[in-house]
Amino acid sequence: MSDQFKTSVDVSGEDIHWDFKDAMSYGGYLGLDRLLTAQKCLTDEHDEMLFIIIHQVGELWMKLLIHEVEGGIAHLRDDEIGPALKMFARVSRTQEQLIQAWDVLATMTPADYLAFRDALGQSSGFQSFQYRTLEFRLGNKNAAMARVHADNPPAHQMVTRALELPSLWDETLRLLARKGYDIPAEAVDRDWTQPYKPSGKVEDIWRDIYHDSETHWEAYELGEKLVDLEHKFQQWRFNHMKTVERIIGFRRGTGGTSGVSYLVKALDLRFFPEIWTVRTTL
Repeated sequence: MSDQFKTSVDVSGEDIHWDFKDAMSYGGYLGLDRLLTAQKCLTDEHDEMLFIIIHQVGELWMKLLIHEVEGGIAHLRDDEIGPALKMFARVSRTQEQLIQAWDVLATMTPADYLAFRDALGQSSGFQSFQYRTLEFRLGNKNAAMARVHADNPPAHQMVTRALELPSLWDETLRLLARKGYDIPAEAVDRDWTQPYKPSGKVEDIWRDIYHDSETHWEAYELGEKLVDLEHKFQQWRFNHMKTVERIIGFRRGTGGTSGVSYLVKALDLRFFPEIWTVRTTL
């Protein structure tokens, strides 16, 4: 019976590289010496490590999201819808990792968190410049939000650039205009730092696209990829809000916001409004 199970793997016949003195190693390529020493707990509380790693991993996923969104936008500017769709599909899959991360953080009880919360000072996810960059690139423009990064010039520059550029939704409408759709001029040539104002004319165009998806297949498929992306973003926001409520209730956030009440407000935000409102009138 015991012969059915192995307790070790025989590597004697493998041509394994053992010496990396003059070669690239796994740890060297990934920079693990820096990555795995970036967790600097400020207390001796067991759960602080979980809290730090969850947020650091979240920032890494957001770095990938920004990379993919920027790539997708660049393809849209070049009228290359197919490659853009692939990148937006990857964005949605990456968002699932962020959504599931809240389930891990939710294993921390209120007592676990309160044991080290004071060590955070005024630090808060509200100050994530990558999150703000991502929101701006997707279309939630709010210039006031950039103020919190004023003391960090590289971060402020990154966020300001995202504020001043056309968002993903702006570039989608500009693409449709180049494809011959009658997009209103004010939707494709405006002050990109200002929030987008939904247009009945734009909704009418999306209604036509959805009514005859075979004729407008590229635009239809792009619209559905954007719906999926925003749906996942809303799930992330909702799970964030419920996890905060579960752990700290309705306490004020460390960054000065009202906490759960502030996060609830974000649930009403839309990046791509007309492809949502059109669903009621189809």
